[in-house]
Amino acid sequence: MTTESPASRALAQARRALDNIDTENPTDALPQLREAVERLTDAIDETMAALLLEEQSSLRAAGTLAGLSENAVGPRLARTQLLGAYATPEGRVTARGVERALYDKELGRKPEPSPQQTEQQPMRFKPRRSKPS
Repeated sequence: MTTESPASRALAQARRALDNIDTENPTDALPQLREAVERLTDAIDETMAALLLEEQSSLRAAGTLAGLSENAVGPRLARTQLLGAYATPEGRVTARGVERALYDKELGRKPEPSPQQTEQQPMRFKPRRSKPS
């Protein structure tokens, strides 16, 4: 029995969202496009996590391949199924967390999902000010 990877599941969900888009109706199309973007983001994040665990790449290399700065990688990895359990209380996966995940993988251990991981929402833009200056 083959297990589908988290990245494959996210990509399939993005495809389904894209298949449901009626471009003739922008009001209905935008939520579907947003859903597809969120699922593609999930696929990118899960693929970065897989790169770190399967190919033992660095956070910097994963970020570079994904077109992200090194500082943007940690919070995104914290939302993944593969590395979310190794996130710090601040919501980042660090090099130390990746080392621990590799060690656990070598020993065949599966970590329990963190409470943060089970209730995560997609990252959203938050304006710094509520009123224009």
